[in-house]
Order: sequence, then C-alpha cells, then structure tokens
Amino acid sequence: MTQHMNVESFNLDHTKVKAPFIRVADVKHLPQGDTLTKYDVRFCQPNVNHLDMKAVHSVEHSFAECVRNHSDSVIDFGPMGCQTGFYLIMVGEPDVPRIADLVEQTFRDILALDAVPAANVVQCGWGANHSLQGAKDAVSTMLRHRAEWEQVMA
Repeated sequence: MTQHMNVESFNLDHTKVKAPFIRVADVKHLPQGDTLTKYDVRFCQPNVNHLDMKAVHSVEHSFAECVRNHSDSVIDFGPMGCQTGFYLIMVGEPDVPRIADLVEQTFRDILALDAVPAANVVQCGWGANHSLQGAKDAVSTMLRHRAEWEQVMA
C-alpha cells in the first residue's frame, strides 16, 4: 500500500481509470461560504498516450476563452503536467452532468474557431507554440466519446 499523498490526483490509481472522463478531483469549502470544485477533464489514457504540447496550449487558450461565454462560475482551466488532460475549477457544489454539458458546449465552440484566441506574442508567453488543428482533433476525439465521460474506472 502506498502512502496517502497530499495531492488528490497522486492518490488516484491511474492504472484503473478509463479515459476520456470527467470526475470531481477536489472540493474546497471556503471560509466565506463559497464552494470551489476542481474537475479532472481527462482526454488521454494515463501512461498510454498524451496530447502534443501545441495541442495542450491551444486547447487551454480556446477553452479558457470560450467557456466564459457560457458560465460566470469558471475560476480556471489549466493543463496537467502529464499532458493527459486539464483541471477545470468552478464555483459551486460538484455537478458532473452539468459540467459535462458545459464542456461539450465549449468543445463545440472550439470546433467553430478560425484561430486560437490570444495566440500571439502580445497576449501569450509562447505565442508561436499553438496548433488550432491539434486542439480541434483533441476535442473531436473527446466528443466522440461523450457518452463515456461520467464513467471513470475501467
């Protein structure tokens, strides 16, 4: 048995999950009464495949911009270092079905984009490191598996 770790995802047995999926990774109840929920939006099977870094960067920019057209509850959307998915942090109690609908709607927006938002040297720290097609391919693959998103374990 491995020691319990402080980081929730380090306690997840990555050999037993079946990507793609969306799951609640953490819930924080703040002192003023607000609740933050962190969702694991997993694109790729851990230790089997991963997203290309240009695709990761472009999904991050595109999702972060587009999701805010549909929700004022978004705190952050950021990539996992392992390049297999993203963390979506939202204000509110956990609600995977509602978040899955929000993610789906945002992915459909990404498919309609003509350019990656803010993919330039003025608005981005590495403006040349983007791939709109890579982002579209990644979200298209996720959308093909939409019915499976709420099933985390294999």
